[in-house]
Amino acid sequence: MNWYLEVLKKYTVFDGRARRKEYWFFILFNVLISMALAIIDRFTGNVDTETGLGILSSLYPLGVLLPTLAVSVRRLHDTGRSGWWLLINFVPGIGAIIFFFFMVLDSNPERNEYGPSPQDTEI
Repeated sequence: MNWYLEVLKKYTVFDGRARRKEYWFFILFNVLISMALAIIDRFTGNVDTETGLGILSSLYPLGVLLPTLAVSVRRLHDTGRSGWWLLINFVPGIGAIIFFFFMVLDSNPERNEYGPSPQDTEI
């Protein structure tokens, strides 16, 4: 849970680097929270039958949009890539695969243009 809160504290920090652990724990908690909100929407009857979307499960992704973009850019920085590589997701099909590959790559162990290795400073 600490990894999730750390990303939220850096709500719009696009500079620096983020470890794989920080990125993937944030994504994991987002998925779990989204699933819980979808279940709550179903039980409370807040789901639009036409679209299948609930109020809570629709608003949550908007609330974490900026932190998700920020941690993704910091993760790209950690692999030695510019944050502009985030736009690869707009390439149909192969773009998401390439982006996923970048997110699972190991960190550059030495200092790069985006700062020192975050592996040296544990959370």
